[in-house]
Amino acid sequence: MGIFFMDEYIDIVTHEGLPTGKRALKSEAHKQGWYHNTIHLWLYTKDGKILLQQRSHKKAIHPLLWDVSAAGHIDAGETFVEAALRETKEEIGLQLQAEDLTKIGVQLHESSYADGAIQDNEFHQVYIAELKVRLKDLIPQEDEVEALKLVTFKEFETLLEHSASNHHFIATNSDYYRFVLNAIKEKLSS
Repeated sequence: MGIFFMDEYIDIVTHEGLPTGKRALKSEAHKQGWYHNTIHLWLYTKDGKILLQQRSHKKAIHPLLWDVSAAGHIDAGETFVEAALRETKEEIGLQLQAEDLTKIGVQLHESSYADGAIQDNEFHQVYIAELKVRLKDLIPQEDEVEALKLVTFKEFETLLEHSASNHHFIATNSDYYRFVLNAIKEKLSS
């Protein structure tokens, strides 16, 4: 599919994140800068590691950078949790249940790409869950995922510290990554 988005209908929300009752194709929402929801699921292990996904080289936005374990747009009419479970199954072959997920917050992300042709205004609905299978048991989706790896909290922090120069994380998302790391640490210590 090259660098094009898979086009599906998504629900449009206000810039406060409230439902509008409207739906649109994802491509149209990105072209018009309409606000919409996405899900982000971060997976962690009991021994303090975080699963990172390397974005496919085919991606239009941030190819080959490392990011959230599983993420995606929420289909029109789909709940956040349904989307989180579906995306996790599609992207890394992991079947989770609703009760496995812990919601840690909502992050507004407003970005412009491709010289302004794409205005991406997304509310990330952010979840965490414990990864209970081995890394080699996960099945990366070919068009979406280049690779998967587990990093320790320390490695995560070091990579983050140098993200302006190491081409690892999306450097502009540093505050978001720190928020996620802190939420996971908190969950493991409770």
